[in-house]
Amino acid sequence: MEAKLTLVGAGPGNGELITLKGLRALQKADVVLYDELANTELLDFAPAHALKMYVGKKVGEASFSQEEINGLIVRLARKRGHVVRLKGGDSFVFGRGHEEMEYARDHNIHCEVVPGVSSCIAVPASMEIPVTRRGVSESFWVITATTRSGELSEDLRLAVQSKATVVVLMGLNKLDEICALYKHFGRGHLPMAVIQNGTRPDEKSVLGQVWEIPHLVREHHIGTPAIIMLGEVVALHPSYALEYLKTMQTIS
Repeated sequence: MEAKLTLVGAGPGNGELITLKGLRALQKADVVLYDELANTELLDFAPAHALKMYVGKKVGEASFSQEEINGLIVRLARKRGHVVRLKGGDSFVFGRGHEEMEYARDHNIHCEVVPGVSSCIAVPASMEIPVTRRGVSESFWVITATTRSGELSEDLRLAVQSKATVVVLMGLNKLDEICALYKHFGRGHLPMAVIQNGTRPDEKSVLGQVWEIPHLVREHHIGTPAIIMLGEVVALHPSYALEYLKTMQTIS
């Protein structure tokens, strides 16, 4: 029996958006440690004998600490064999997958990484919003809203001054601060979208301009998990102009 860890990116939410390589890893798992954002339908691909254990982290609820998860990986790999760590999106995009890999390797556990489809690209694409478009946006930023200290990321202050598309992950609790920052730099009319549960059947979203988005999010009860997207490309969404017109009529 080989003690092994495979980090598998589960994709943005829709179970069909996992990679073929990710499914094959699940089919060979002895243990599956899965996160909050990983679609639980994917557990059906693991063998019947495999231990399936939820180790997710959700705001406001008790959960495993990162140190506890690291320890579980090592103990279960040594006891049972192949541990698949199933994470939403891609394990190396704000997923702490690299930390888990390093910890496992430090304890002589063989590791493999299976990349996943990240929500930062897939969720906008599923709504027909490109992160780049010739003549509109030639680059994009992917930023986490909150730093380790709980403060708004300083990178946002740089991103807001560029013409690039900006995708903010894990940022709904900083929405008011993000919008205030954009307005401070005179970009209150920039197109913006907030998308909850992207690619899933219960997906919800609001489209508009920066100045109105906090109100729209509250009005439509948008919650976590959600991505925030800012940039002229948002206006390429098929219904953007219609949604904005409705909002203006309501306000007037």
